[in-house]
Amino acid sequence: MEIEGLGVGKDFKLYPGGGRPWDWRETDTRHVPGIQPADVEELLDHGARVVVLSRGMELALHVCPETLELLRRRDVRVHFEETRAAVERYNRLAQTEPVGGLFHSTC
Repeated sequence: MEIEGLGVGKDFKLYPGGGRPWDWRETDTRHVPGIQPADVEELLDHGARVVVLSRGMELALHVCPETLELLRRRDVRVHFEETRAAVERYNRLAQTEPVGGLFHSTC
């Protein structure tokens, strides 16, 4: 994927006002059990009120139940879908809302 201002990479964290490459090793994220609560905390810390989670091109990346519970407790809307659809949704939402996203470009 190519992200304006960040360059080319395979996984990214994007949040209101910026973003960076997403290094799964920081939170010990794996395809299963999936996206960890710590993965989304950074998005929330940067003001995201809506979160888009990309599950990969083949939907191989899962989302931990604890992550969904964290977002529910914080009253944050969440969308999770295949990467291309997630990118489209993120770009649409970013025009009007403080949105954060985790994007996994492979599997």
